[in-house]
Order: sequence, then C-alpha cells, then structure tokens
Amino acid sequence: MHRIDLSYQLGGTDAAPATIGNALMDLLFAVRQQGSISAAAKSLGLSYRHVWGELKRWEQTLGRTLIVWDKGQPARLNEFGEKLLWAERQAQARLGPQINALRADLERAFAMAFDDAAHVVPLYASHDDALGALREHAVASAKLYLDIRYTGSVDAIRGLNEGRCVIAGFHTRQDPVPGSLTERIYKPLLKPGLHKIIGFAQRSQGLIVARGNPLRLAALADLRRPGVRYVNRALGSGTRVLFDELLEQAGLPASAIAGYARTEPSHAAVAHAIAAGTADAGLGIEPVAHQHGLDFLPLVRENYFLVCLKSTLEQPSTQALLAILRSAPWQAALSRMPGYAPAQSGEVLSMRRVLPWWSFPTSKPRRRAR
Repeated sequence: MHRIDLSYQLGGTDAAPATIGNALMDLLFAVRQQGSISAAAKSLGLSYRHVWGELKRWEQTLGRTLIVWDKGQPARLNEFGEKLLWAERQAQARLGPQINALRADLERAFAMAFDDAAHVVPLYASHDDALGALREHAVASAKLYLDIRYTGSVDAIRGLNEGRCVIAGFHTRQDPVPGSLTERIYKPLLKPGLHKIIGFAQRSQGLIVARGNPLRLAALADLRRPGVRYVNRALGSGTRVLFDELLEQAGLPASAIAGYARTEPSHAAVAHAIAAGTADAGLGIEPVAHQHGLDFLPLVRENYFLVCLKSTLEQPSTQALLAILRSAPWQAALSRMPGYAPAQSGEVLSMRRVLPWWSFPTSKPRRRAR
C-alpha cells in the first residue's frame, strides 16, 4: 500500500472550496478531459514538456504506466490511470464533510495567528493537572494559547535555556533544604540575573494507593515491606527528584523498593497502573488519585513555579499570562482543585527567597571622605 501525505495552503477570503488536492490527479483529470497532453498542459497553465516529464516521473514512482502512448494517437489514460482517478474522486466524495470540518478547524487556528489580541506561549513543564486547567481558562478568558509540552522538570528548564520554549514549569518542596538533591540538580540550571521565577501554585504530593488502602501504607518506609510494588516516575521528572530526595533523607536505599526501576511518564499513568492492579503505590498528585477512584496519602507540600528568562519577562505574551495568574477567577478555579492552592500566583518572586541556594555578597558601606 502506498503512503498518503496530506498538505494544505493558506489562501485569501476568496479561496476555492475545501478539497485535498493532488498534482497527479490534476494531471490525469486534465488528460482525460482534454484528450491530449498538449491540451492538458494548456488547461493547467503548464508547458507540454513539464506535464510529459511529470507523468513519466509518476509512472516510475508508482511502478505502473498511466498513459497509453500510441504513436500518432492522442494520449489517454490506461485502465490503471482510470482506476486511480476513480479512487481519488470516490475518496473526495466520501470525505467531503470531514474535509470541510478539517478546513474549518485549520481556519480557526490560523485566525488566531492574525488576531493581534491573541498570544501564544510555548511552555515546557513537569506534568501538572492545574496547567491543563490553566490552558483552558486562558483561551476562554484572554485569547492566550499555552502550547504546553509535558516533560520532566529538568528537561523543561533545559528547554528554556536552549531556546525551545519561553516559559518552563518545575516544582520543589515548600521549604527547600540546603544541600539537598533538589538543590544539586536545579541550581546549575538556574542563574540569578538571567532567570525570573513566577509564582503559580502550591500542591500536595503523596502516595497514591488502592481504594481503602488495603496494604495500610502510611510512610515511605512501608514501601520496603515484602509484596509492596512501587511504580516510579522517569529520570528528569520533578517527582522522581522529590522521591529520590525523600529516600535520601530517610536513609532508604532505592534497592530496597520493589518496582523502583519501573517508570511511567505522568501522574495519570502512575494512577492507572495502581488502578489496574499492576502496582500498589506511587508518588503523585491528589487530583489523579480521585480521577481513578484511588486513595491519596499526602506526604509533602510543594511550590510549583514557572520560570522565564529576564529578557522575555516584558513580552506581551508573558505579561498576559501573569495577568491571568493574578486574576480572581483563575485563583478561584485553582482553589477548587483537590490539593491545590494559589501561592503568589503571577508574582515575580525573589529567587534567593524561594530557592535559598545562593548567597549574594552584600556591598560594603562606602567610607565618608574626610
């Protein structure tokens, strides 16, 4: 079976009705209608040599002949050429409604690009349900389109530093511990004076377990018990950093956790594994536990931050996002999410205050001239 590639063109308001065009089918149709290559070329506004060459190229590509090339006779479609043209017209007829719907969706999407009041923010972030809610709220309230790519916190900040996004999302414990694993991982990626930290939300992270907590799990140490199957998050994710930090501080070796090496790409995937009975516990956020009918045992409170480069802070798209985060309707919506609360949402925060990993030299007082 041959692969089908689709394409589209941007046109003015007087563009032709919605179709999915194909250059070969246009050539075949013209040859059939006009009865010769020269007439077909003229009807298409192309040269005879171009049309003849394209037909030969297509025959070589498809491994079949398309035209009856009898000497002294006008060129015409052979049986395979007629079947190809018939198949294309059948597909166009059957898919007409879907083609029109697709065209309408594309037109709505591109209308945003021509709307000066609309903004797009490329955002890489650690997976978070509140970000999904923010995306819907931002479109409805302010024509702000968050182009979110969920990745690990570490990869999100790297994406920001490499210019692949404008804003990154990551999370740390509410009271970051100096010298912790979190500091050792994030500190090299964030530079005072280069980055700006933006408040987003506070949330709970804890153990997601089966409904009723049948294994009576209560703390990380319980994960060492025989028969308890843990499901982890991937390396580079903020939740994996948090879990490893909690293990380190509790003096628990990763080798003691059955399932430590098993990873899932998101909080939802962790919850699904537990709901499906293939794991007994995993670290995650509260909303996904409720969505899957599971129990949630809170362990730590986190700050979820957004970060951007100082150079992009004053961009209209960034300022539009800050305004939404500071708005009462958004903060009310965030407060209704289980385990979430606004936390200086939309405020540009002191990096030294919220991430106390740096010590800045204080300027010495100047001596008075005598």
